[in-house]
Amino acid sequence: MADAQDAPKPDLKNGVSLAGLADGAMLVGRVDDEEVLLARRGDEIFAVSAHCTHYHGPLADGLIAGDTVRCPWHHACFSLRTGEALRAPALDPIACWRVERSGNTVFVREKIPVPLPVKPSSRSIPDTVVIVGGGAAGLAAADMLRREGYEGGVTLISADESPPCDRPNLSKDYLAGTAQEDWIALRPPEYYAERRIELVLNVRATSLDLKQKNAILENGRKVKFGALLMATGADPVRLPVPGAQDSQLHYLRTFADAKAIVAKTASAKRVVVIGASFIALEVAASLRTRGIEVHVVAPDKTPLERVLGREVGEFIRKLHEAHGVVFHLGQTVGRMDGRRVTLSDGSVLDADFMVLGVGVRPSIALAEQAGLAIDRGVAVNEYLETSVAGIFAAGDIARWPDPHSGDRIRVEHWVVAERQGQVAARNILGQRVRFDAAPFFWSQHYDLSINYVGHAEKWDRVDIAGSFDAKDCAVTYRRGSRTLAVATIFRDLQSLQTELAMETSMA
Repeated sequence: MADAQDAPKPDLKNGVSLAGLADGAMLVGRVDDEEVLLARRGDEIFAVSAHCTHYHGPLADGLIAGDTVRCPWHHACFSLRTGEALRAPALDPIACWRVERSGNTVFVREKIPVPLPVKPSSRSIPDTVVIVGGGAAGLAAADMLRREGYEGGVTLISADESPPCDRPNLSKDYLAGTAQEDWIALRPPEYYAERRIELVLNVRATSLDLKQKNAILENGRKVKFGALLMATGADPVRLPVPGAQDSQLHYLRTFADAKAIVAKTASAKRVVVIGASFIALEVAASLRTRGIEVHVVAPDKTPLERVLGREVGEFIRKLHEAHGVVFHLGQTVGRMDGRRVTLSDGSVLDADFMVLGVGVRPSIALAEQAGLAIDRGVAVNEYLETSVAGIFAAGDIARWPDPHSGDRIRVEHWVVAERQGQVAARNILGQRVRFDAAPFFWSQHYDLSINYVGHAEKWDRVDIAGSFDAKDCAVTYRRGSRTLAVATIFRDLQSLQTELAMETSMA
């Protein structure tokens, strides 16, 4: 039987019957040479692009919520009315087409032009916005400022030598060799010029003069701001390894880090990965995809147990072992002599180099210097504003009041950082938008992806539905009667439904 993806798609210009399109249902057809999604919400019919602008996910497998559609892969959200990318990780809109209805038949006509941004009307709009940090939150904020019609100066200051990049890809497809280098930049060079975003690379902001409203850079330059977004992210925890040369130790945070590891893989046969974090295990999977022998050394008894629990951790360990990864759990690295890596139990491994993935720490030195309130991160309110008016924080450094768990939390998730950058930008423009999105991240291991919605630092019960062996399950983390988080494997729609249910309960 032919796959449904290969089945002929109806020509929507010639019209289709609504008889089989129920409320909340979707149908993929074509208009000329483009795939178009027909979506019904009540008596309204919408026609939009069939694929997400992030990783080209099939929106028909997603979820309609009100007049929006959410992508099943990484939970981007689009307006069915305008095509606008309402929530990251997608930043670009999907196209929309005009729809005509005659009785019980719907015809899709011409494509609708993308609406132009409307200049903000608030009287308190700052003349200039400075964003410190060139990661997910920083780029998403600069992008949203322009999408919201802001015409003032925007300066994006980044300590990285490369423009903002698709950081999740660094440990996944790029490191595995299945993603090209030119896919990694989030935006092409001309984007910054066209949108009048000054991108300052390879320099750090070392201090803030709050009275004069200046960000002082390490090269002595002073950058004036009317409003400031701090999105300085996090830095890898660095471990001393006695005897090891700097060239033998690699961390993975920046594009330059990833390129250095890829360069080493050209001649490497064996690698030791220190740590059993998400990044460490994604690196292990990517290196195995390249045919390199991988040994994982970590003090943990079970990989990822602290975040996902023992059952999921054991499943992930077995998955990696099935692909040839050798674990040395309950161990640490004592020293490295040439190619010899000695572990804490005295055993010796052979390695061409090591990759360390033992966690990150929020980069809050700048916030501390400025005297902002600190709470194991930069403390912000529900609008992502710090203790100083006009200064906002987003991404890995921000600790905010989570309306679902009732706790103040800080998470290190790419999608959360992007969404916070977007909300912070809108609040800089005076919109007073609460950040109430349920945290979301995904982790990829070979051909398996884990989607995780919510946030569970501590739980008292874990419910497992489905089968790990069948790679079809949902793991629910509860505290009392409250569902804190749900991890799913190949249950994309359930993940979206969980996200929507969490956000609805917050309203």
